[in-house]
Amino acid sequence: MGEIHIELFTTLDLVGQAPGGPDEDPENFDFGGWQQPLVDEVSGAQFGAAYVGTDALLLGRRTYDIFAAYWPHREGGQDDDIATLFNRVPKYVASRGPLHPAWNNSTRVGADLAADVAAIRRRHENVKVVGSLDLVRTLVRDRLFDRLDLWLHPILLGSGKKLFDGGVLPSILTLLAPPEASPSGIVLLRYGLADGVPTTGDMGER
Repeated sequence: MGEIHIELFTTLDLVGQAPGGPDEDPENFDFGGWQQPLVDEVSGAQFGAAYVGTDALLLGRRTYDIFAAYWPHREGGQDDDIATLFNRVPKYVASRGPLHPAWNNSTRVGADLAADVAAIRRRHENVKVVGSLDLVRTLVRDRLFDRLDLWLHPILLGSGKKLFDGGVLPSILTLLAPPEASPSGIVLLRYGLADGVPTTGDMGER
């Protein structure tokens, strides 16, 4: 059975909207592209290493449209490794509408997301969810993921779509590796979804 891995970039106040550029998701948001000034050699290498072994992508519709317009034209350039991978592997897109433009190996899913995720897990070993904040919220809310790689960036924006808006099911996460910090202050946290729900206690009884 394969796993669903979420790769997510957020600020310290957990804003995940439009890290990549000003036109990515401009709705009520003035900070599109907030990630770029903070990326350094260490964090850039981490981003690339995160996709080693990926054999499928699960994307929201907005991210899919951005990727479909970009990655098919990037092979042979500076981003050849990622472009070749993304163009080759199957893409599953959570969308209510048809896929235009069609990117090779793309399939629409989402009528029953839980069933679709289960089927994708049966077909693939390492499925990456990239960007796709609305989809990520649903996956986290309904515990339809196995691992969350969270890059925390050392800025506070005070506005924008946040990771956990809309609520989640009470869950326990396990830290899979020691945190890694880049020179610019980006911290990579790798969490796995664990069984059970949070318990409570009284610090006064220690």
